[in-house]
Amino acid sequence: MEESIKLEGEVSEHGSLGLLMAQALELQKIDPRIYSPLVLAYIGDAVYEVLIRTRVINRGSMQVNKMHKKSASLVNAGTQANLIKVLMEELTEDELAVYKRGRNAKSATTAKHAAMMDYRMATGFEALIGYLYLTGSYERMLKLVHDGLEKIGEFS
Repeated sequence: MEESIKLEGEVSEHGSLGLLMAQALELQKIDPRIYSPLVLAYIGDAVYEVLIRTRVINRGSMQVNKMHKKSASLVNAGTQANLIKVLMEELTEDELAVYKRGRNAKSATTAKHAAMMDYRMATGFEALIGYLYLTGSYERMLKLVHDGLEKIGEFS
């Protein structure tokens, strides 16, 4: 008989989510430092959105439109800029360097609904999330997201 689903952060006998993904998707080992900050932001954007959507649906069933509006309010450039502002003092030297590379990257796209400074700060935040994700630093990534959301009043 199959083992039941693990809860509350337990790791299955097969290892962590990162190991499971690497095996299932036949991923090669990579050094995230070789990627441009915009590539890090590309994956970081997706990872952050999945984290936020997961949190939103965890707060209870509601109309999908309401879930989308709540998620959108937390994944926009303005909110991401606010998150990185409140997290600055918590960042390590390496994390700050990754953030700054992302913030300073020259993107071909421009901000649609945000000030350019917020857009750049959000890109830096996404690059940091992408870097932490690709390095397998899931606990650190989740701690920063949690702490940032808490500091901007999203856990009140």
